[in-house]
Amino acid sequence: MAQITFHYLPLRKNAAFLQIKQTEVSEIPFYIFLFYLHVYSAIFVLFTGFTQFNSVILKKQPIIHRNIGKLYVFTVLFLSAPSGFFIGIFANGGFYSQISFVSLSLLWFYFTLKGFLAIKSKNIVLHKTFMLRSFALTFSAVTLRLWKVVLVYLFQPSPMDLYQIIAWLGWIPNLLIIEYYIYNKSKK
Repeated sequence: MAQITFHYLPLRKNAAFLQIKQTEVSEIPFYIFLFYLHVYSAIFVLFTGFTQFNSVILKKQPIIHRNIGKLYVFTVLFLSAPSGFFIGIFANGGFYSQISFVSLSLLWFYFTLKGFLAIKSKNIVLHKTFMLRSFALTFSAVTLRLWKVVLVYLFQPSPMDLYQIIAWLGWIPNLLIIEYYIYNKSKK
């Protein structure tokens, strides 16, 4: 993910994926700004999210967990999810892809907010379940790209068909896996 993100340095209007988004770049105010805001804030939450489930940090350095968690929550709620919502409206693949990415950003915002509010209410169990859901959606940046490689290798679909499929496969399986994990943990 870092390597993909570095394709966008230096900031250009035609870097990498933006080469096929030139209509949006030239015709939609703030598209390029919100695109870059999403790219760089999302890579930040991806990396910070990994630290949040580290048992050593949780037990021995709770202040680090708390502070990184606050950065994660702030970044998702005020940068990553809102910018993802905006660029999701203009997603490749048409209506079905747009619905997927907009839904993803709304759920990402909601789960993160619920996790934050749960810890403010000192409900650690609810906090953990919602933050697991939030990070499952954060991790969709990775799984979307993995599915893309697998589907292209196996089926060579047309680019727009591929985009419509990975728009959903990038996050639905992640959420199902996390729900299964949460369900099994609750049974113990």
